[in-house]
Amino acid sequence: DDELQTDGNRSGHFQNVLFVLEGLASTNEDVIRIIAAQLAEIGDQFDKEIQGRVVNDLVQHFLNENLSREEITLHLSRVVRELTQSIPSDMEQEKAMLVLAMLLTKKIVNTVPSLLHRVFNTTLNYMNQQFHNYIAEMVSAVKQ
Repeated sequence: DDELQTDGNRSGHFQNVLFVLEGLASTNEDVIRIIAAQLAEIGDQFDKEIQGRVVNDLVQHFLNENLSREEITLHLSRVVRELTQSIPSDMEQEKAMLVLAMLLTKKIVNTVPSLLHRVFNTTLNYMNQQFHNYIAEMVSAVKQ
């Protein structure tokens, strides 16, 4: 029921990374909140870097019923990699890519809310494929 957020709004913190951390059953809520706050802060910084045409292009891919989930996931991955090149190099690439994927998801869904289910599932699949180990390492680091 909540809007996908990366703007630091407390109501969105937990939801933003809940689906990322879905497979980590032993994770407690405080760890998720800490990671969510960090990712939300980074998302706020990246938000102005993403141009509307990038979002509109992704929207068109998600609206195209002829494209498979794999094709859309590949396109999303390509866009995330391209955007990663325009961000500060002092940040871990995996973290930047993770935040960009979540931020793109938010922007797409805010543009065309009816795409929520398709965008959410595609992004979740992409993040599970690409960042599962990285997310587990983040959780482990915060727990220590």
